Amino acid sequence: MAQGLFITGTDTGVGKTVVTAGLAILIRSQCHAVGVMKPIQTGCRMVRGRLFADDTKILQWAAKTTDRIDLVTPYRFHSPLTPLVAGRIEQKRISFPKILWAYHRLTQRYPFILVEGIGGILAPITKTDRVLELIQQLNLPVLIVARSGLGTLNHTLLTVHLARQARIPIAGILLNTSQPIKQGLAEKTNPGILAELTELPVFGPIPYIEELQFNKNGVKKIVEAFRPWQAELLELQKNLKIR
Repeated sequence: MAQGLFITGTDTGVGKTVVTAGLAILIRSQCHAVGVMKPIQTGCRMVRGRLFADDTKILQWAAKTTDRIDLVTPYRFHSPLTPLVAGRIEQKRISFPKILWAYHRLTQRYPFILVEGIGGILAPITKTDRVLELIQQLNLPVLIVARSGLGTLNHTLLTVHLARQARIPIAGILLNTSQPIKQGLAEKTNPGILAELTELPVFGPIPYIEELQFNKNGVKKIVEAFRPWQAELLELQKNLKIR
């Protein structure tokens, strides 16, 4: 039976894709095969009359997978909006059974699956379902990706509270620097206070990666950024029983 991890965020733009790619690279470095999935992507580019999912391509580049786009990202939208609104504008109805079917197909191919969410945990997918309900349907533990700087305590604690209220297991919190900002007092103190208040493993802050390109040099940059927490993240991997 495959195991997996759902990477959610405290907000949009916190760096979930780079973090998920980094985890895929770390797992592959241990000679483990890993599948990737981003069930829904909005803000796709139109290329030759088809929607091109940039985040999905990044994940597949990191994991070295070649699965069909309809399996990895069953729902793709051009509008850079939350799935509920994008779906209404483009007249596409999102069905959880379709996502679950694709996920289970991938679990038959890989011993471990990384699933990247969209937006925050309460981002609406349909009128009645949010990212929260998708996580519950997939029955996966979550890694919460949060900004490293000022303001992240409130957003992160809210996300932890909601996940626990929904009885979703939390593997940990990863603080990520998604913008080129100077590391200040907040970045230095946030990891410790979050660990104290949540009693969860806290990784990071992952530094901002300048001029990241998705090639061999990009792999080196990602590995270097994750290096201080590599052992802890690989230990997390072992606890999730990759086999």
